[in-house]
Amino acid sequence: MSVDAQTLIDWFAETARDLPWRRPECTAWGVLVSEIMLQQTPVARVEPVWRDWLERWPKPSAMARATQGEVLRAWGKLGYPRRALRLHAAAQAIANDHGDVVPHDVDTLLALPGIGAYTARAVAAFAYGQRCPVVDTNVRRVVARAVHGAGDAGPPSTTRDMNDVVVLLPDENAAVFSAALMELGAVVCTARAPKCADCPVFATCAWQLNGRPAYDGPAKAVQKFAGTDRQVRGRLLDVLRGTSEPVDKARLDTAWSDAGQRDRCLHSLLVDGLVEQTADGRFALPGEH
Repeated sequence: MSVDAQTLIDWFAETARDLPWRRPECTAWGVLVSEIMLQQTPVARVEPVWRDWLERWPKPSAMARATQGEVLRAWGKLGYPRRALRLHAAAQAIANDHGDVVPHDVDTLLALPGIGAYTARAVAAFAYGQRCPVVDTNVRRVVARAVHGAGDAGPPSTTRDMNDVVVLLPDENAAVFSAALMELGAVVCTARAPKCADCPVFATCAWQLNGRPAYDGPAKAVQKFAGTDRQVRGRLLDVLRGTSEPVDKARLDTAWSDAGQRDRCLHSLLVDGLVEQTADGRFALPGEH
């Protein structure tokens, strides 16, 4: 079973969400920023922050001149703030080594700091129209159902997942097809409540033809947030983002009641370079003291 490329491309042309990083005037830098921000973060939360960033830092060299603290402050509550530092490092490399132009080929993109297999291929495809497999959770789910007839994708395998998608790519408009495949998984072929009646490939979907069997693979880990180190780290960063001056330890202690967990998380923020300690023992965002 396969997915008819033209059917999906036509559906995408008619129904795609109007997202600013999909517009023709969006630069490759804008696409790169969007791809980093969208990792594990919903579109609705990303869009306003993305707009602010592109207005403030319209090209890599503009961000490269900012401090890490400024970048973390602008990142706000998007979560996983190490992504902000990786993007800052990539901006510096692009400005210094690539003439302020985001590279167009996958291998050069992969050589940038903090750019992994997914992001490199997403930028090559969506910014430059390259024919390369772009595989995220949504794409894996669509392929599992429409092609393999399974209720959902099993554990990820980069080689297998890439091979599954590359054979589906048409010779022309491959990047548009990749965007359409991703959109289908995001808005129609969703994990919990797929809108099969709205699906453009309903008639040929192997999962439908198999009677929509339930997923019977390994149980998926459910990510929780409340009470986790992620939440504590976010609380500590909130304190630092809320002031322009370094703060003492007692101020950070008010962010979380469990002293052991709080101190462990503060240490991890220091190790990750998201927080720095001043000579007099206070704490600040990097580059802001």
